[in-house]
Amino acid sequence: MTRLLGCDFSSSPSTRKSIVLAWGAWRDKRLVLEGLQACTSLVAFEQALHTPGPWVGGFDLPFGLPRELLVTLKWPLSWKDSIDHFSSLSREQIRSTFKAFCDNRPSGGKFAHRATDIPAGSSSSMKWVNPPVAYMLHAGVPLMLQAGLDFPGLHNGDTERVALEAYPGWLARQLIGSRSYKSDDKAKQTPERLIARKDILQGLLSGQMGLSLYLRPAQHDALVQDASGDKLDAVLCMVQAAMAQQRHADGDKLYGLPPEMDTLEGWIIGV
Repeated sequence: MTRLLGCDFSSSPSTRKSIVLAWGAWRDKRLVLEGLQACTSLVAFEQALHTPGPWVGGFDLPFGLPRELLVTLKWPLSWKDSIDHFSSLSREQIRSTFKAFCDNRPSGGKFAHRATDIPAGSSSSMKWVNPPVAYMLHAGVPLMLQAGLDFPGLHNGDTERVALEAYPGWLARQLIGSRSYKSDDKAKQTPERLIARKDILQGLLSGQMGLSLYLRPAQHDALVQDASGDKLDAVLCMVQAAMAQQRHADGDKLYGLPPEMDTLEGWIIGV
């Protein structure tokens, strides 16, 4: 039985803001949330990556940098080499290099984007603030490579442990449109956002995305009450992994990733 994994990632996990993993499995044609796992350090995250397979994971962090950025900086133009080079830099080197890149570009077009970012509505993977997705790539993908995961379309690894790039914001928009459902700012943790989280879960439970999610009442309450949205985001990533795994079971070797995707940049599953 192939398990499903969803990961809400943090580049600097702690007891206050952990990496959240949602583990699930298919039971009687329903996607069942088995449980949530908190990783309060990158070491704990790396250990979790060695969980024996088979499993398919959706990870909420970018898997690659924009081709335009890499070409301009004259960095390696193969995926593995670009990740290796990027991981060799410090965060300060990343910030200063990317800031210099942005400073040379016109207002409104400071950041380069991957092809997947526009249809997904995701931030550029070179952003180092709000959200710091460049640091997420820097912290997470090298650990995933070291753990030997398989990156379909990008890098061959252990096909019993499959890593796919997910984006919970994209899936949430399919369910509730542009409504906001989370905030780390307590002043913005409003009743409207709580209702939005309930509506997201109702859409998943009712099979709105083509599969039925099953939650125990206590799990449902925990996801609704987490105003930061971290637990819900992990579950949304797990659902994206499940949708991709269904495509693979139907014969799609790329788990639904487009065959024409840029294998330097990567792609977000489902988009």
